[in-house]
Amino acid sequence: MKIAVIGGGIVGATTSFYLAQAGDDVTLFDYKIGQATSAAAGIISPWLSQRRNQDWYQLARAGAKFYPTLMTDLNVPLESNIYQQVGTILFKNNQSLLDKLYKIALKRREEAPEIGEIILLTPAEIQEKFPVLTPNMNGLFVSGGARVDGRQLIDQLVKSFKLLGGNYHETLVSDLRPLQSGWLVKTKGITKEYDKIVLGTGAWLPNLLHPLGFSVDVRGQKGQLVEVKIDADTDNWPVVMPQGESDIIPFANGKILIGATHENEQFYDLTVDTQIVTDMVASIRELSPELANSEHLNVRVGTRAYTSDFLPFFGEIAELPGLFVASGLGSSGLTTGPIIGHTMASWLHNKETELKVDRYSPTNYIRKI
Repeated sequence: MKIAVIGGGIVGATTSFYLAQAGDDVTLFDYKIGQATSAAAGIISPWLSQRRNQDWYQLARAGAKFYPTLMTDLNVPLESNIYQQVGTILFKNNQSLLDKLYKIALKRREEAPEIGEIILLTPAEIQEKFPVLTPNMNGLFVSGGARVDGRQLIDQLVKSFKLLGGNYHETLVSDLRPLQSGWLVKTKGITKEYDKIVLGTGAWLPNLLHPLGFSVDVRGQKGQLVEVKIDADTDNWPVVMPQGESDIIPFANGKILIGATHENEQFYDLTVDTQIVTDMVASIRELSPELANSEHLNVRVGTRAYTSDFLPFFGEIAELPGLFVASGLGSSGLTTGPIIGHTMASWLHNKETELKVDRYSPTNYIRKI
């Protein structure tokens, strides 16, 4: 098949890689500006979430389980700067809530053994694992938790896609039209026909579907993430989920990322808000004064896509045969994006998948105007 994938974030890049691996003639169009994945670093640890939506949890659980397979397919070691299972430390406001979470984790491990060890840690034991933390209460540790650098993951996916013979164009798609058989894609310098189309454009999905006569329940959420530097060997430190949105994600050579914010209705604003960034870093001062006072190297800013019920959707649009879409991943995009991309590639070849089509259908989010 001749397939165009529009949008090179986590879904588009993963879909492109697996389609190229299957032998398809694939072209990936990626405009890059505002891309959420390249601005993100993530914690792959969905089993501790207490979101009530079971469809979201099953998707996120499948996404976490899929990561080792993805790394193997990309020929990336399971201990790398892209992805590594370093474990997760999570805090709650009091011991009773932490005990409740411990029981939830034990129950969920019955169907998700990849959670690994589940241990209640004292403040002293937490400091052993993460020396610059100064907690005043216990925490919960799960060994299967991992961290991933979105920017490096995208780079690896695109590199592997190209090695498989994939065509890559860093350009904006200006027009998309259905033909009697297939689709027409136009950019500033390219006009070409394809058998099928995959739209992985995140918060920009309405820009391509509205001219075709469809409204989309997707909007932009701004996320800001701070990169700091400390003088320590942080290679194998666990990721940390305090109360609030200031997660702590260590990488090699003293680099630690803090964040990210969840700023709804900010749409495509990519400017750094220094006050919000300052407040976000200050929120971890009690847990880690050293990190709160550390040098800020960089601020990453991206635009996530989210829906009104905060559940992703993906699949073929019934009224537009051959047009597949995925959007609404929100702040868990690095967890769910790869399994969505792999699933979409399978659906394009009419293969059965673990994820069911009807659970995440675009029908409830995309409507004819």
